[in-house]
Amino acid sequence: MTEANTARPLDGIRVIELGQLLAGPFTGSILGYFGAEVIKIEPPGAGDPIRGWRVVENGTAHWYRSLGRNKKSVTLDLKTERGRELVKELLKTADVVVENFRPGVIEKWGLGPEDLEADNPGLIYARISGYGQTGPYSSKPGYASVTEGISGFRYVNGFPGEPPVRPNLSIGDTISGIHAALGVCMSLLQRMNSADGKGQVVDVALYESMFNLMEGVVPEFSGAGVVREASGTTVTGIVPTNTYTCADGKFVVIGGNGDSIYKRLMIAAGHPEMAENPEMANNEGRVEHEPEIDAALAAWCAGHPAKHIIDTLEAEGVPVGLIYNVEDQMADPHFNARGMFEEVDIDGKSLKIPAIMPKLSGTPGRTDWPGQEVGSHNEEVLKGMLGLSDAEIAELSKLQS
Repeated sequence: MTEANTARPLDGIRVIELGQLLAGPFTGSILGYFGAEVIKIEPPGAGDPIRGWRVVENGTAHWYRSLGRNKKSVTLDLKTERGRELVKELLKTADVVVENFRPGVIEKWGLGPEDLEADNPGLIYARISGYGQTGPYSSKPGYASVTEGISGFRYVNGFPGEPPVRPNLSIGDTISGIHAALGVCMSLLQRMNSADGKGQVVDVALYESMFNLMEGVVPEFSGAGVVREASGTTVTGIVPTNTYTCADGKFVVIGGNGDSIYKRLMIAAGHPEMAENPEMANNEGRVEHEPEIDAALAAWCAGHPAKHIIDTLEAEGVPVGLIYNVEDQMADPHFNARGMFEEVDIDGKSLKIPAIMPKLSGTPGRTDWPGQEVGSHNEEVLKGMLGLSDAEIAELSKLQS
């Protein structure tokens, strides 16, 4: 892990995280990893629902130890007037607020951007929702699974003639969190360079974040009327790039779509005649011969264990690699040499969590502590920052119990 005294790019920035589940909290995780003071507001009792999702030990999900890293947990009930009053006081001291409620909800609580502008004109207000703050779909509930579909992302995943496939991840939430963190950082830079020091609203929609990944799909349709379809383990219009099963049951990905790389690949695979075939000399021709090329590579891989395929192609400078699961990753020397895992202590037990990218040479991010228990920073924030007395904190606890 990085030395604790190393400066980070967001040192001195205070973020109030009002979101739950994944998109908003992942935004907070990124900002906190790179130095921001992140105060996470959670509902009293169980806190953020993600604390109880998937693999849970001693009442807290392993996932939350990663997602909640570097955050100060404070329990305030936003459905009560007192809870909202205290959050509003806290927001007066903040540089950034992150929320991912359905559009309109936070305005009903009197905590929308216009409600806060007079007291804190420099506040950067990051809002994450399924469909954005405006438009005819803005009021719809927008879980990642649904918004990934409308974004077009799901349509191109899977095999022709079969239902679209989703990755076994809430990728729409995570990608939206990255977009929100990027928007916050750009807004901080703009505020720093502006004469009036005003903040702005960062409006992130899950479907738009996924739409942002769609590469050439729109211009291809607009210019040529082509609708990109699902293509299984290949990529439409780029040959060869595919996943193949080896003799030992392992899967390798081979990317041989560069013209010179293709020649080296096919010679290594025992097909010099295909390497020298002028009809396959460029990508356009290889697309025409995709079934033939794919069949040759599939047969070659099926006849050898994965290590043989990888060693042979790496010796020829052909991009190739195994399909890893998490066990493979954690045993891999490159992952470990690059510091992709950080070790934290949970009640005397070691737990590894993933590092957060990107890597910065001068001001790297780091994990200071794993996700803490619900309300573990109540006294520090409510008493130390908002000036509540012990009696007021005790009374607040009664109101929220």
